[in-house]
Amino acid sequence: MDWGKVIYVFFSLMSLTSIAGFLYDHTAASLFIAATLNLVSTFLKIGVRNLLSAELLASSLVADLHLIPAFIYLEVVGELQVAIALAIGALIANIFSMGLVYIESSKTHEEY
Repeated sequence: MDWGKVIYVFFSLMSLTSIAGFLYDHTAASLFIAATLNLVSTFLKIGVRNLLSAELLASSLVADLHLIPAFIYLEVVGELQVAIALAIGALIANIFSMGLVYIESSKTHEEY
């Protein structure tokens, strides 16, 4: 078992589910947790040399660039609807990223 991949997929799934948690309960704490987990997931993707590594990093950066402004809009500007819209964008980017993880995993298993 590749523990590096386990940790990487763990943080990707935690980021995805924490965004869903924010969409259920619109609190700044849940959005902060989602953004933090997504940043950790992004840092874990830097330097990975897999089949779809560029696409995985790009989708994670898209989610980061949705979650950070969402937190700013929620806390500084006070616009909940804009924060929710940005979080939905981050959720879509993370769903896309998890789809890439499944594709990459199936391609890796075909090679063995």
